[in-house]
Amino acid sequence: MTWYVYLAYFVAGVFLANGVPHFVNGISGRRFQSPFASPPTVGESSAIVNVIWGMVNFAIGFVLLRFVGDFEHGFNFNVLLVFLGALVMSLGLAWYFARVRRG
Repeated sequence: MTWYVYLAYFVAGVFLANGVPHFVNGISGRRFQSPFASPPTVGESSAIVNVIWGMVNFAIGFVLLRFVGDFEHGFNFNVLLVFLGALVMSLGLAWYFARVRRG
């Protein structure tokens, strides 16, 4: 496979992980930071905006997995790249939101 397929799988993991906090807070009815708030990524958006933003992230992750390369399930390098992308994004989100929410 070419290098950009591996990059796409890593980025898919990033988008899938980023969708989780927005979607979970949104369906829980809570306001949460989003790129559409004022100021962006610091202010909070409505629950509806966060559900939509979470679903957009899930959709982008799915499209990258489904239509770039030939993604194979199971214990393999493809899945490892998605996992690593999700891990990097999750750690980054934990660090960022801990700082922002601390105030």
